[in-house]
Amino acid sequence: MPYARNVLAVAGAAAAAGLAWGLAEAHAYTTRRVAVPLLPPGSAPVRILHLSDLHLTPAQERRIDWVRSLAREEVDLVVTTGDNLAHADAVPAVARALTPLFELPGAFVYGSNDYYAPTPINPFKYFKAPSGLESTRPLLPTDSLTTVLEGVGWTNLNNARGVVSVAGHEISFVGMDDPHIQRDSMPSDDGVRGDLHVGVVHAPYRRALDALQADGVALTLAGHTHGGQVCVPGMGALVTNCDIDRARAKGLHGYPGLRPDEGDPASMWLHVSAGVGTSPYARVRFACRPEATVLTLVPRG
Repeated sequence: MPYARNVLAVAGAAAAAGLAWGLAEAHAYTTRRVAVPLLPPGSAPVRILHLSDLHLTPAQERRIDWVRSLAREEVDLVVTTGDNLAHADAVPAVARALTPLFELPGAFVYGSNDYYAPTPINPFKYFKAPSGLESTRPLLPTDSLTTVLEGVGWTNLNNARGVVSVAGHEISFVGMDDPHIQRDSMPSDDGVRGDLHVGVVHAPYRRALDALQADGVALTLAGHTHGGQVCVPGMGALVTNCDIDRARAKGLHGYPGLRPDEGDPASMWLHVSAGVGTSPYARVRFACRPEATVLTLVPRG
């Protein structure tokens, strides 16, 4: 019996330590820097700040301040891939967090948490299938958020296209609303292609990625997965909350095959952000720090 009590005590201490670490890591914000070799030789680089999954509530001053500090990064363009809100009164918090970045060109799509408030969920359900949309989830003030983002000139890419001129490049965008709640629809082809064609979507479901690749996209930006949120060191994400494979839960990859610079010209580049926040009902991260990413697009070769 003493041995059993000792085992239980050790297990309990380990669980408590793991929880404490997970709570602390959820605030260990980091900025990743990644080079993407996809521009023609001799092209000027383009620096994109990729933000995703802020999941803001009104009182999260530490997170707001960190997002504001990203204005110190010397970037040309901001792209946000959804799930900005986690509370009905969070639009002013999102605006305050992003205000220093509003001086830059920007583009955005939405995730489910820009439409519906989060609710408690059994985390073990994620191992069975992607989370569903409960009919009891309250609506969020999406229109107010749209007014803020469009009001500063950012391009709304929810099932839409757009063109942004930055750093001597014409970037054509094609975006989709959130596939996780079946709001995605590929916009009709307007025939406009810049010297760089970029896709934007919140949840990297394969049907959405396949449609973007078929549209001729060279690079797609996505979020939603939280990088797995609770990962196993040496193994990575256990779930993605969508149908993309766990190996692509975060970071820069090729899709559907190897990266283009690894000899697969049929693949597009795919960057999945592990995101900045978490649901207010699951405020932990483990082996998966909250992040923003500065993607520097550079010439091939």
